[in-house]
Amino acid sequence: MYLGFSSMNTVHDPRPAELAKVLEEAGFESLWYGEHSHIPMSRKTPYPPGGELPEPYKEMMDPYISLMEAAAATTSLKLGTGIALLLERELISQAKTIATLDRLSGGRVIIGTGVGWNEEEFDNATALPWKRRYSALRETVEATRVLFNEPAPEYHGELIDFDAMWFEPKPVQNKGPKFLFGAMGPLGVKHAAQWADGWMPVDVVMGDVADTIKKFRQAVSDQGRKPDDVEITMVAMGELSADLLKHYRDLGITRVNIGVGMDNWNKPDIVMPMIETFSKIIPQL
Repeated sequence: MYLGFSSMNTVHDPRPAELAKVLEEAGFESLWYGEHSHIPMSRKTPYPPGGELPEPYKEMMDPYISLMEAAAATTSLKLGTGIALLLERELISQAKTIATLDRLSGGRVIIGTGVGWNEEEFDNATALPWKRRYSALRETVEATRVLFNEPAPEYHGELIDFDAMWFEPKPVQNKGPKFLFGAMGPLGVKHAAQWADGWMPVDVVMGDVADTIKKFRQAVSDQGRKPDDVEITMVAMGELSADLLKHYRDLGITRVNIGVGMDNWNKPDIVMPMIETFSKIIPQL
C-alpha cells in the first residue's frame, strides 16, 4: 500500500517544491492538491461538515501549476489532484493542461475528481446543469479520455459535444492519467463503479470501512468490471496509527492519503514533523 500526502495548497503552506522534495525523500508515493477556484460570498450552500467555512478554502492556489512546481523538484513522486473540479473548467483547455503536466512530469499525474459541493461556485463557473452534474462528470471524463487516446478525437454526448480535432501532444501515460472519483453517496458510488479508474472515499464517513469496501467491490462486479481494476484511495481524516494503516493495507486499499487535520490547516510548522513521523511507518505498508 502506498502513502500519499494531501494539502490545501494555500500561500501559508510549504511551497510545492519544498514539500514535494521532502515527501519523495521520506518515501511517500504521491502529493495531492485540491481545487476551489473561488468561493461565493453568498454562503447559500452550507459547508458539508457544518459550521463556518474554514478560511483556507478561500486561499487555495491552482493545483496544476503547483503540481508542476512539485514535479520540477522531484523525479518519481506522483502528482495527484484531490480533488479537481473538472466541471468548473473549459474541457479542452483543461485536457491540454493535464496532458502537458503529465508529459513534463514524465507520466506521473493522477486525477482525483468530484462533482463539488458548492452549487453557487458551480453555477458561476459553468453552464452545465447542477442537477445533472454526475452525468456531466461522466461525459467530461469520457470526452477527456477520447482526447487523450484518439488520433482524431470527437465526442457527442447529451451534455458534452465536439467534432473531430487535432489534440496533441498526448499524455505520456498509456491511455492517459487515471481518473479517481471522490464520491460517497449512492449515486456517486454507482458512478465510480461504472466508469472510474478508482474510488476515493473518506474514512470518517464510511461507517464500517471493511463492509463498505466489500459493497463497493460488489457494485463494481455488478457493472461487469473486475474489482481489482478499480483501485481504492482512502482519504484519511480521522485519527491515524500504524495499526490502522496496516488494517487498510490488509483490506486491499491501494493508497491512503494523509494530511494535517482541519484544525491545523494553515499551520505549516506541523506539516514536516507529521511527514517525518509517518515516514517511519511506510516500510511496513
